[in-house]
Amino acid sequence: MAISPAAPACVVLAHEDPVHVRRLVEALDPFPVFLHCDSRTPDDVHRAMTEGLPDRVRLLPRIRTGWARWENVEAEVAGYRAALAETDATHVAVLTGSDYPLASPAETTALLEAHRDRSFVFAHPLPHPEWGRDGGVGRIRYRHWAWRKHMLRLPVPRRAPRDVVLTGGSQLKVLARRHAAAVVDTVDRRPDLTHFWRRTWVADETFVLSVLGSPALVPGFADEHVPHSLWWIGWDGTAQKSPPWLTIEDAGRLLAGRTDTADALPQVFARKFSTDRSADLLDVVDGAFGLRPGTAAAVTS
Repeated sequence: MAISPAAPACVVLAHEDPVHVRRLVEALDPFPVFLHCDSRTPDDVHRAMTEGLPDRVRLLPRIRTGWARWENVEAEVAGYRAALAETDATHVAVLTGSDYPLASPAETTALLEAHRDRSFVFAHPLPHPEWGRDGGVGRIRYRHWAWRKHMLRLPVPRRAPRDVVLTGGSQLKVLARRHAAAVVDTVDRRPDLTHFWRRTWVADETFVLSVLGSPALVPGFADEHVPHSLWWIGWDGTAQKSPPWLTIEDAGRLLAGRTDTADALPQVFARKFSTDRSADLLDVVDGAFGLRPGTAAAVTS
């Protein structure tokens, strides 16, 4: 039996800017997309985001997600579950509604084919020096609540669950099918983990990565992933909680970083884009990489 080419299913977690979300969906053609829209998003925005989408887009049940909330993980796992059940994708990519591809579908498929059974995850065991004074361990050791973009911490330490190696990194990742399945299986088998992580801080940067990074839960993952982020993010050296929005002024460094042959592996997605700030830059990206119908590739990598 012939083996189908490698290809991703894309889980997109969105809450605003329907024009950009629809542009993102179009740029991801022909890959299947599993779209989650925050249940707090106004009805008119939700309709503008979801009405008339192509058949390759499936809408996930809406959850009340938001800044630093555990429900972001629930939406991500729901995306894995649906992608595994409804497609034969070799990988599952997790994107936000402000992301955008920097590679044509053919290039993305070729990259995944060369790493057919491997995930792309850039993560680090905790404590990690770049995650503050305690290396990020406090995010998990103490109970937290998010309130109006503020962190509320109960200063009573607790013990981490058994068999878990605390690990942190970006929510944005591309998982091989078997690793996405391992995450779903762990969620189903270990309700103690989901109960514990519900009160951690920014759980979408630690839960899935801690599951994958724990040999007792996912044996062999250390040798089955590529420690490389597939996202170009426009950090500019200033201290800030979130990546800056990209504008046409970022075109030079974005394209230079994307086409730098010194890197063994490319970065095939980028963030953060919005319709108001980034329309001109998105036109440049489309023209450079031939991402949407009617565009022609002008840059090779």
